[in-house]
Amino acid sequence: MTNITEGIKQVGVFVIHALKGYEYHEKRIVELFKQKNIDFEFVTDGDASLLNDKIIGQYFSPDIQSKLSLGVTSCTLNHIHAYEKMVQRNMRYAIVLENDPFFLTHFDKKLQRTFDQIKQLEPGFIVSLENSTLTFPSFSQTRKGKYLYRAASGRMAGAYLIDLTAAKNILNDLKNNKCHTVIDWWHNSLIERNIIRMYWVHPPLFEQGSHNGHLSSTISSKASSSKRRIAWNLQKVYKMYFRRLFKQKQIISE
Repeated sequence: MTNITEGIKQVGVFVIHALKGYEYHEKRIVELFKQKNIDFEFVTDGDASLLNDKIIGQYFSPDIQSKLSLGVTSCTLNHIHAYEKMVQRNMRYAIVLENDPFFLTHFDKKLQRTFDQIKQLEPGFIVSLENSTLTFPSFSQTRKGKYLYRAASGRMAGAYLIDLTAAKNILNDLKNNKCHTVIDWWHNSLIERNIIRMYWVHPPLFEQGSHNGHLSSTISSKASSSKRRIAWNLQKVYKMYFRRLFKQKQIISE
């Protein structure tokens, strides 16, 4: 793993992926990240084709197969494997992405500014980098020059940064409290139990293709379509400029 952008060192980039069925996503990632000069690693160790009852029981609660499809379980496990790789390699930070990321405007500049403020945080955090839920701090909650906002929940798990302490805390908790739900909701459980802290970066750095209508998802039946793209853009305009007139309840005042 090398730098994402000049001056940002020791950052792993992990892309959650499936071994088969998403060749277009894979080709797109390889080409896109080459253009950005970003080193990355696909995480496929938890692929559905490799799962069995023993592996599932090692990481998940006994009732998980009645709650999650095999594909969702696989996706969640790949996130966990990314944390394991991070800890094994003693990476200070890692960016974890699902395999449909779109870089938003001025990505490099915003990422550098985000890192400048991440250095000031107490270890043990996840930073949501995406806009997948179209939830943002309100106008009244944002401050000029401030990019990180403490939050009571995540914004899904399509694009986030995690530090080494948070990865260790999650894996230590996993020994006694097996994962009981999809990765997004599990993050929220970890936040509620004070295993990790959550921050939202604003403005966001990534957008998921499975949400904006440009790509299908490895765990969703929704196909890409112009209708979905139009609907997404209309929602984004409303929630970016009108909904933010009202206070965002998930933001924690500090």
